[in-house]
Amino acid sequence: MKQGMFVIGLGVALVALAQQVQWVADKSHSRIGFKIAHMGISQVSGEFTEWTLTVTTEGEDFQTAKVRLEIDAASINTNNEKRDAHLRQCDFLCVEKYPKIIFESTKIIPVEGKENEYVLEGNLTMRGKTHPVKLTLIHHGTVKDPWGNTRAGFTIKGTLDRFKWDVAYNKTLETGVPLVGREVELDIHIELIKKS
Repeated sequence: MKQGMFVIGLGVALVALAQQVQWVADKSHSRIGFKIAHMGISQVSGEFTEWTLTVTTEGEDFQTAKVRLEIDAASINTNNEKRDAHLRQCDFLCVEKYPKIIFESTKIIPVEGKENEYVLEGNLTMRGKTHPVKLTLIHHGTVKDPWGNTRAGFTIKGTLDRFKWDVAYNKTLETGVPLVGREVELDIHIELIKKS
């Protein structure tokens, strides 16, 4: 009897394992971007150019996805070398001491009444501090490309209070308006390719 239960349990485990699908990012069609207010009158946009994303789903159901994003903090790029050098310093990201920014998902919840829109919950670690975040995840669809690959596209939006992670540079103008905004607006676009 015990042997039979073991065999059944092993079979269930193997079926569950077989249903797991690994996805890899097509980085040429993906972007880890952000925007932040500048002097209260405009925005500076940028991105991180070096990052690794792992996504595992049960079948092709992205509501079951386990997501881990690891970003090389030093790869920040706002198309201004002097500004980027400052952003790498400890006024902002302090990349020598904290070289990685890491997001790990904990839950994906469908938004009622909005097809293909979800709340992506997880933990974000930056400058050695970890805080929970809730982001908007939009699944734009899953298709077959001309070469037989399965691809899925997503947009991720959200707003982060950078002070929570001690990214607390807050110089102000004479009027009291912050030189750099406190809130960072995420602008992330991901295209995944089914690996297995």
